[in-house]
Amino acid sequence: MTVERMLVVDLDGTLIRTDMLFESFWAALSKTWTTPFVAAACLGAGRAALKRRLHDLGAVDVATLPYNADVVGYVQRWRENEGRVALVTASDQAVAEEVASYLGIFDEVHGSDGNLNLKGQRKAQFLADRFGECGFVYIGDAEADLAVWEKAAKAVTVNPSRSLKARVDVLGCEVEHLTTYALSVRDYLKALRPHHWIKNVLMFLPMLLAHNFAADTFGQSLLAFIAFSLVASSVYILNDLLDLAADRAHPRKRCRPFASGAVPIAHGMLLAPILLLMGLACALLLGWSFVLVMLAYYAATTAYSLDLKHRVIIDICMLAVLYTMRIVAGGAATDIPISVWLLAFSIFFFFSLATVKRYAELVDGVASGQIRAHGRGYHVDDLPLMGAMALASGYVSVLVMALYVNSPAVLALYSYPFALWGVCLVLLYWISRMVMVTHRGAMHDDPVVYATNDRISQVCLLLVLAFVAGAKVL
Repeated sequence: MTVERMLVVDLDGTLIRTDMLFESFWAALSKTWTTPFVAAACLGAGRAALKRRLHDLGAVDVATLPYNADVVGYVQRWRENEGRVALVTASDQAVAEEVASYLGIFDEVHGSDGNLNLKGQRKAQFLADRFGECGFVYIGDAEADLAVWEKAAKAVTVNPSRSLKARVDVLGCEVEHLTTYALSVRDYLKALRPHHWIKNVLMFLPMLLAHNFAADTFGQSLLAFIAFSLVASSVYILNDLLDLAADRAHPRKRCRPFASGAVPIAHGMLLAPILLLMGLACALLLGWSFVLVMLAYYAATTAYSLDLKHRVIIDICMLAVLYTMRIVAGGAATDIPISVWLLAFSIFFFFSLATVKRYAELVDGVASGQIRAHGRGYHVDDLPLMGAMALASGYVSVLVMALYVNSPAVLALYSYPFALWGVCLVLLYWISRMVMVTHRGAMHDDPVVYATNDRISQVCLLLVLAFVAGAKVL
């Protein structure tokens, strides 16, 4: 390796598997919903001014960024051979200095200063003036770096596209291509959280409880399921982008596609509106009542993602409402009225599960030495109260179920309603066990997703179905 030249390293997409402009934007948006308007106002002053303002609004914890280990290793080997290294980036100077201070492997640090955006031709000229043409080796990843490589003694690319690789190969300088990771379809699918679509099965509930098994009713419920799943995935992406800092501080969530850098943030910003529009297009086929419910759901989830998830108790109430809205959507899609009994059961039952979700996050935090749930308003001292809330609300939902069993509506739908008492017993056991599992630190996912993979929960579901079938046919 040639050590007399300076090694110059880019930041976005090279040293880190993400882009600090987008990181700062979503960090700022997670703190204040006015960020898009502030960003739009700053654009008139240029990208450098925008980067400085976004950094001021939403500083990113550089210690948790998804660093490209191969590039870091490349820099460390260069230094071991007594070479000098500079971090030169279009990201704001303050960001560059924070990254350099954290890694401790750079001799010089240069970034955009609020006026000059150090990118493309500007970066190329800056490096040529400072180190001389062909006086440095440059590691980059984007087409904007072509101007820099033209003035470099050696071009080192990081995960270049086929077209970029071809353009770099004909520059006439020494070239080295690094492949450190590759985008995977699996990561994109993971970003949609298809395993959470199981929650949208709730839209079949109005049809099942009304004992309306007509083909057209099933078709409407199925289309509603598809539409809701698409919109829900759009929301999941939005929530993940807003939760980047919290996810990276979490022992398991840090492996999520956006938090880990497996999927670029820019791609998520494109996917979210596409999925929303696809979902609304499907919703239009089911009538305006369903569309309005979908829009209300999206508005509620957006408010939750931007603000309400940080508010103690309100966040749990919102989660319970969002679950219940799935049932309401199923009724709107099929024109089946939703009974007060079902709404009451749903609110209490899903309030219990939402509390379990927060309870599990807090237990995980305690296990990793945290006294607060990152990004939430809960404290370790809240653990006993959270467990009590989960049990109390769950038991109230069972009480609602027990009262429903004795209602006139049940007598009209079931031949042997006494069998439904078995459902109450199963629910009492299942809710108690879910809280116990969470208390012991074994609830490692959303409780609904956990239940789909849990053998005992599967047995409980089969028992519930058996008791309902028995009440119908006996």
